[in-house]
Amino acid sequence: MRNYYRYFAVLVVILFGFYANLYSQKKTDVRKRAIQVGVMLPLHDVDGDGRRMVEYYRGLLMAADDLKNENISVDFHAWNVNIDADIHQTLLKEGANQCDIIFGPLYSKQVAALGEFAKAYNIKVVIPFSINSDEVQRNQYIYQVYQSPEELNTKAVNSFMERFSEFHPVFIDCNDKDSKKGLFTSALRQQLEKKSITYNITNLNSPYESFVKAFSVQQPNIVILNTGRSPELTEVYRKLDQLKLNNASLKISMFGYTEWLMYERNNLNKFCQYDTYIPAYYYFNVSAPKTQTLLQDYNRWFKAPMQEYIPRLAITGYDQGCFFLRGLHEKGEKFDGSSMPRPSVQTPFRFERVGKKAGYKNQAFQLIHYNTNGAISIVNY
Repeated sequence: MRNYYRYFAVLVVILFGFYANLYSQKKTDVRKRAIQVGVMLPLHDVDGDGRRMVEYYRGLLMAADDLKNENISVDFHAWNVNIDADIHQTLLKEGANQCDIIFGPLYSKQVAALGEFAKAYNIKVVIPFSINSDEVQRNQYIYQVYQSPEELNTKAVNSFMERFSEFHPVFIDCNDKDSKKGLFTSALRQQLEKKSITYNITNLNSPYESFVKAFSVQQPNIVILNTGRSPELTEVYRKLDQLKLNNASLKISMFGYTEWLMYERNNLNKFCQYDTYIPAYYYFNVSAPKTQTLLQDYNRWFKAPMQEYIPRLAITGYDQGCFFLRGLHEKGEKFDGSSMPRPSVQTPFRFERVGKKAGYKNQAFQLIHYNTNGAISIVNY
């Protein structure tokens, strides 16, 4: 019996030393050691979710590889957390509680458990994509990148009112019965009326004589459609081309929608011709040197091109990886995401706390401006 207690005491000492060592490693200043990164996403080839998240994860790996040049060391721990997974089991895996930061999950039902785990072990959690969870409202360890369509509308309206207060707004009804842009156009019209700014409404099918009367010859005009669809946009261009042909002195700009970024390849010249502004959280600038480098490196690393999503998922992972890992390396646990250490490639970040004991949401917003001289510039807010 004495030998039993002796062996038991030795075992306790060994286990205590083991866990104390792990704990001390975790509490070592993250600025002076390798950053422990966890990835809890569906990492598989079963469906679209898995394939997209694999590409996102590859972007994180590319970020870590580039950060080596800044003497930033990163250790990855990745787990396949699919839609049916019990994330509680994942959180029991070796290395999970040693993470400094975890990217994930993808599914809303897994957020609460991961959030509680993050509280217990002082781990930052980056939720990279859209979720239906209010965990960020009460958990200071949560960083939510996704911004809702309602938030985008509010920021778009505010930027419009700030930038185009001296313009004459022209709303074009494009007869799209399935359009979901009423939220934006209604909010914008309310603000215009509140500021006593006169605007006109016309219809895509209106006769030319009626259509032209909606435009001002004294002020520059800013055109807003009530649809984000490409066919209607093409028809508007035809109408505006006719208008400009007969009224060359008319000044016309356009305020579009994020969906229009998908049409850039075919409409770039028109975007520039009509001095177009597009509200967005991201911009995939295919001609930028860094974008070209990432596209080439991805192809070389993984023997396949990036999937043609807008925004590109691998670059999304790359940007988020660079932002958070560089921030942790430079500021340690005090990093709160409120400032961007370096410019991003595709998505800007500016996190703000959403409550006294709450987490953080990305509030960065930008207007993509297609200038009449052919240049593309980004106005950050």
